[in-house]
Amino acid sequence: MNKQLVFGHSNPDTDAIVAAKAFAYLQNQLGVADAEAVALGNPNPETAFVLAHFDEATPRVIETAANEVDSVMLVDHNESQQSVSDLDQVTVTAVVDHHRIANFETSQPLFYRAEPVGCTSTILTKLSHENNVEIPAKLAGLMLSAIVSDTLLLKSPTTTDDDRKALEELAKIANIDVETYGLEMLKAGTDLSSKSELELVDGDAKSFDMGGKTIRIGQVNTVDLDDVFSREAALVKTMEEENQKNGYDMFLLLATNILSSDSRLLVVGEPKDIVEKAFNTELSDHNTADLPGVVSRKKQVVPPLMDAFA
Repeated sequence: MNKQLVFGHSNPDTDAIVAAKAFAYLQNQLGVADAEAVALGNPNPETAFVLAHFDEATPRVIETAANEVDSVMLVDHNESQQSVSDLDQVTVTAVVDHHRIANFETSQPLFYRAEPVGCTSTILTKLSHENNVEIPAKLAGLMLSAIVSDTLLLKSPTTTDDDRKALEELAKIANIDVETYGLEMLKAGTDLSSKSELELVDGDAKSFDMGGKTIRIGQVNTVDLDDVFSREAALVKTMEEENQKNGYDMFLLLATNILSSDSRLLVVGEPKDIVEKAFNTELSDHNTADLPGVVSRKKQVVPPLMDAFA
């Protein structure tokens, strides 16, 4: 069997790293491929907490894939601008994802599994059942961590019954009290004091093409929005620099309070009137807007922006 690399999106979150591990494990168990889980960036604090908790090795980080393999498998993403830089030089043989499908095409048939659920690891729980592959306790702990992360402990509007069912099952396998562990895990990712402004705005950021514009959307979780916005001037400066350096038309930072399930948006760039239209709001001082009940970039931020840009 030829070796294949399995990876999630750049600026990886917990699901991107865990899903790569889970899908690589499934592929190896089935004898489908000699699969290695790698990452397109270093783990964030939340993911580092998860890996340490379960004594799991951090995946090695790659910048390119074609220098190592001819084929790759994608998890937790499909859009080329969110993937490895030389994606066009390798064959994508499989995708497991829970996002929209955009900027993606292949020259050959492939395995593609996409479902509108809260987390890729939920889909991978199903795939393991369908293929009669048992999920080891440690991997179950990692996968439930990904579901907790992506659904904010099942509070996100992206949460489905499939996510709830998968989380309950994985918790039994891993022997984990989800409420206690989940809150501890989420809080581990909200210590922002040691992060630079660039790490705050771009640590969990994704690029999107909307109406011919390149829109960069970052998200940071916190237990106090003032912890983020006390640094607003420095954040704006950093976002302006990123726009200029990378050719983004607009940079949005969504700061989400994981306890109250509310967010505040910081916007740098143009056209700001489209943002106001998307969320039916006015930007205070041309930069910020409170978004009560908004916690999901995938379901509550990207779709209304896409509609407003259309």
